[in-house]
Amino acid sequence: MINILLTGGAGFIGSGLAEKLLENPDNFLVIVDDLSTGSIAKLPERFTERYKFIKCNVNEYRDISEVFFNFHFDYVFHYSAMVGVQRTLDNPVSVLRDLRSIENLLNLSKNSSVKRIFFSSSSEVYGEPVEFPQNENTTPLNSKLPYAIVKNASEAFIKSYYKEFGLPFTIFRFFNTYGPKQSKEFVISRFINLALANKPLTIYGDGQQTRTFCYIDDNIEATYQCFQNAVSNPKAGNEIINIGNDNETTIAEVAQTIIRVTGSSSIIKSMPALKEGDMRRRLPDITKMKNLLKRPLLPLDEGIKLILADTQHIM
Repeated sequence: MINILLTGGAGFIGSGLAEKLLENPDNFLVIVDDLSTGSIAKLPERFTERYKFIKCNVNEYRDISEVFFNFHFDYVFHYSAMVGVQRTLDNPVSVLRDLRSIENLLNLSKNSSVKRIFFSSSSEVYGEPVEFPQNENTTPLNSKLPYAIVKNASEAFIKSYYKEFGLPFTIFRFFNTYGPKQSKEFVISRFINLALANKPLTIYGDGQQTRTFCYIDDNIEATYQCFQNAVSNPKAGNEIINIGNDNETTIAEVAQTIIRVTGSSSIIKSMPALKEGDMRRRLPDITKMKNLLKRPLLPLDEGIKLILADTQHIM
């Protein structure tokens, strides 16, 4: 049996990864989450005999060390974090406290049975981009926002622990991911909920800022394949992988697409531009991700249709 620790497993992406990991009968999963933004409702409904949920604050060493010492983990997925642009801007000190979690996990992992740590970083580390597409190895990391600083510093911690203690790692830089269980504060789910209620869809500024939107299944499949590769090849290299889509879309186009697909009578309402945190453009180099998937990524309109078919999970 392979023992896996997954922090943030009651969150949107974490819960999706949990379901995928549990499909393999060789995996036993310990899911920890403090439920500050996650939800018990998102935990897997199947394979309950092969996972254990523990409410736990990973930033507190005593909390997570007790979990660590009661199980002998082979792999660690660190997905817990304060998320959401506005929430992280409103709570910058709380965001910075997330640095404790990566140090706790690295210290607990470095001299234990852990074979590799997988970390959910973010496209936010790139800041306002200076080159396109944004490549994992050449694009400068220049964001000054607290959330991005924490992700960047966490990446530095991970690389340093590999250099000094030989702890293998894989870092995923997540670009916008969407799907049925995502909370409505994020753009796709927020627009869908507004469109279904025929309420105005609000966009900030001129709506020409671009993003790429990755359906949750593409995210999960790519990261799971990376995990499988690490299990089958313990000497696999340590790398950073952009996880996203490379179909660049303006926010105005996203709103128009959702209105069309939902058949809504909603209008698009412009609001003043955000003072900070709304980067003008995003476009990742996803060559590594495509090599993992070995199939096309799901188009945005098809992903929206899948969410609409599963409306009971729109949060």
